[in-house]
Amino acid sequence: MFIGKQNSRIGKRKNMHPIVFLPLFITIIIVISNLSAQKGSIVILENPNGTGYTMDFKEWSSNNKCELFLKKGEVLQVEVVREDGEIDLMIRGKNGTEPYSGNNLQSIIFTVTVSETDRYVTYITGKNATGKITVKK
Repeated sequence: MFIGKQNSRIGKRKNMHPIVFLPLFITIIIVISNLSAQKGSIVILENPNGTGYTMDFKEWSSNNKCELFLKKGEVLQVEVVREDGEIDLMIRGKNGTEPYSGNNLQSIIFTVTVSETDRYVTYITGKNATGKITVKK
C-alpha cells in the first residue's frame, strides 16, 4: 500500500527530560504557594526586656502568635487599635488556661490577669485587618 520509506519516528512520544521537568515543577509549586500565602503585612516588635510586644499590620489576612512568660497574678495590658477589617485575639497558657478570647475586636484598652504561672501565647487572626495590638506587663 505505502510505497517508499516511512518515518518510524511518527507516533512515538518522547519522555520529558528531567532538566526541563524540574524548573516547570518548581514554578508550579511557587505559583500554588503564592496563592495560599498570607495577604498584607505584619510587623512584630518584642520589647528587649521580655515584657511585651507590638503587632502592627496592614491589610493583613492570616494568623500569627507571640509568647510571654507570666507569673500567677501578673496583669497584661492589651491595647487594640483597629482601623479596618476584622481582628480576633486569644490569650492561652501552654497548660490550657485561656484568660482571654475575643472576636471582631474594635479599638479598646483592657487588662487580663493570669491565674497561674505559665508561658502564655497570644494568637491573632486578621481578615483584611489594618491596625495595631500592643501587649505589655
